[in-house]
Amino acid sequence: MKILSCVPNISEGRDHGLVEKVLDQIRSVQEVKITECSSDADHNRTVITYLGRPEAVLAATQAMAAKAVELIDMARHQGSHPRQGAVDVVPFIPVRGVDTAEAVEISREFGRFLGGLGVPVYYYEDSATRPERTLLTSIRKGQYEALAEKLKHPEWLPDEGPAQFNPKAGATVTGARFPLIALNVNLRTSDLVIAQTIAKGVRFINGGYRFVRAIGLALENEGMVQVSMNLTNYTKTPIPRVMETIRSEAARYGVAVAGAELVGPVPLGALEEPLKHYLQLHSFSLTQIIENNLLDMIE
Repeated sequence: MKILSCVPNISEGRDHGLVEKVLDQIRSVQEVKITECSSDADHNRTVITYLGRPEAVLAATQAMAAKAVELIDMARHQGSHPRQGAVDVVPFIPVRGVDTAEAVEISREFGRFLGGLGVPVYYYEDSATRPERTLLTSIRKGQYEALAEKLKHPEWLPDEGPAQFNPKAGATVTGARFPLIALNVNLRTSDLVIAQTIAKGVRFINGGYRFVRAIGLALENEGMVQVSMNLTNYTKTPIPRVMETIRSEAARYGVAVAGAELVGPVPLGALEEPLKHYLQLHSFSLTQIIENNLLDMIE
């Protein structure tokens, strides 16, 4: 059976009634299962994860996006997480029986749909139409506030939709990509500069780990700060390596790690290195997991 996953990020994390209306659009599509939904009030953002047959996932994503664009007004949006659209980013991730080319075509079909609703759309990662648009951070630079001016420049004409600023919807980034690990590490301090300095030290763009993107954010409700990261290839930059670097860097400032969170489901393979590292199971293999063997029998 072909299985495709989608992990849209919408720019609303405080109005739970609105989020539920968006979720209802996904729930209305048969053969699609929501596996995770995480709303953050400080970020003012919701991350939704669902999976199913490719054609069903596409239908659910179209319905979800149409409702989010209808209900969310970016002109009034405030939050600590970078964003430029009501439906900010929509990655499609092959899970089983779906190759990259098929996932790319689905992302582009979705892009054409959303562009038809009057939303400027950019393709990224494996769906990017030019090298400088591969990274989400490059496309989203300047965020929503810079979008009106950016759209005036030929190099930032959207891949789909009008080359005009849509003040209510902003712009959307979509594409196919490798499974991404969203890892947030909270620090027991309210000093945002510390989180920003640590984020700068671990992210690739400033000389850190090759497959890490990171920013420092304030968690005002908790009185703490956060190093918010995307690990774009966990096989080459495993979770423990990044986690222990942050712990070590925080200790330089006399700050402890308060805790960490994984946003959304993660591939089982991403947890192999944490098990080996923290339990010192140097010869551990995922084949030892009972459920893995049961799945093989079912298939």
